[in-house]
This record gives sequence, C-alpha cells and structure tokens, in this order.
Amino acid sequence: MIIFPAIDIKEGNVVRLVQGNFDEVTEYSGAPAATAKLWEEKGAQWIHVVDLDGAKTGKMQNKDTILNIAKSVEIPIQAGGGIRTEEDIRELIEGGVARVILGTKVIEDRAFLKRILERWKDKIAVSLDCSNGMVAQRGWTSTSNLKAVDFVKDLEALGLSCLIYTDIARDGMLGGPNFEGLAELAEETNIPIIASGGISNIDDIKKLLAFEGKGVIGAITGRAIYEGKLDLKEALKLCSQKE
Repeated sequence: MIIFPAIDIKEGNVVRLVQGNFDEVTEYSGAPAATAKLWEEKGAQWIHVVDLDGAKTGKMQNKDTILNIAKSVEIPIQAGGGIRTEEDIRELIEGGVARVILGTKVIEDRAFLKRILERWKDKIAVSLDCSNGMVAQRGWTSTSNLKAVDFVKDLEALGLSCLIYTDIARDGMLGGPNFEGLAELAEETNIPIIASGGISNIDDIKKLLAFEGKGVIGAITGRAIYEGKLDLKEALKLCSQKE
C-alpha cells in the first residue's frame, strides 16, 4: 500500500481544511515545492496535490505551483482541484504530473470522462468525495443527488483505473477513516481505491492494510503528518513490511 503525503494549496500556501470548510484553514507552509521535497526525503513514493482554490472556483488557480512541485521532486505526483478541461489535463501531464484527478466535471459530464480515458486511461483518477453516501462536488461546497455506489458503477463501466475515496465528515478531523464506507465501496467495485480522510495515527494505517486484498492500494494523509500524529517513515516502513 502506498502512503500519499497530501499537499493542499490555497493561495500558494500549503494548508489543511477541516471537513472541507474554507473558513477553517490551518497554514503549514508557504513553500509547496520545498514541502514536497521534505516528504520525498522521508521516503514518500508519491505526493498528492490539490488546488483548493481551483476546486472551489471551478478553474485551476495554482497550476504553476503544481507544475513546479512536479519538477522539484523525482517521485510521481497526482494532482486535482478545478480541472475541468482537456487542455488543463494535457498541460499537467506534459508538465510532469503522473496522474490527474477529476471530480465535479465527471459528475456533470460522463462523455467528457469517456473521451479523457480513451486518451490518457492510466493517468486519470476520479475523486469520490462523499457525504452520507452521496457524492459531493464543487470543492465540497455542495452535494449532488447521486449515490456513491451508483456513481462508482458508472465509472467502472467506463474503464476507470484509479478511484480516490474521501468521507468529507472525516477529513481533517483525525478521527480515523470511514472503514465501513470503504468496505462497502470495495465490495461494489474492482477499481483500485486510494483511501483519504481522517487518518490520525499508525493504527489507522494498520487497519487500512487489512483492506489491501480488497483493492485498496493507497492512503492519503495530511494533517496527521503535518502535526506529528503520524510518523511518515514509520507508516512507510509498515507498508513495505506488509508487501
């Protein structure tokens, strides 16, 4: 299982939100690329980057920052937030981003996802952000009328090869992931899943490892590693031993 340190960018700074609330912001660094280098030096195999301003406005606001991160590290990065056009995707991939994460655009336009997967299949992930079993959108500022399970079935039929699952209620709360929701999702799909939201300590990583055989290939962690609740090196070592 791969541990993805998260770099959430707001106005060029590395921050974390609580439950996706833009009014509850903690700033950790003014240097996103240096932060990525730090996690790389600690042994991270991937970096997870989100343009929070882009997710909220519907148009990428921190593209140059993301491309700078991609150039600054040797390890691959995945990036999302406000990516709504084929041009955005092309620029990111050509700029060194290994995997592009789509969200709201896919909820609103399945035909778009179909075209994108035909062109960049293995470089595309979809972020499944849920609130009470329903899919959230527009930077988590609204909830769709789409059931998560139904959405996943559509994504699988289109050939998606990577799904990022976040329970909004758990994100930034350090209360542990939604293991029940993760188990249900893993039962419903064969798409490889990256778990996100609520990871608080090494015990959560141990519990997530039990889902590895059910298709959970990774876990994203943010606040826990920034605030010292989870030691990234310890988590990486645990996952490598499991392998």
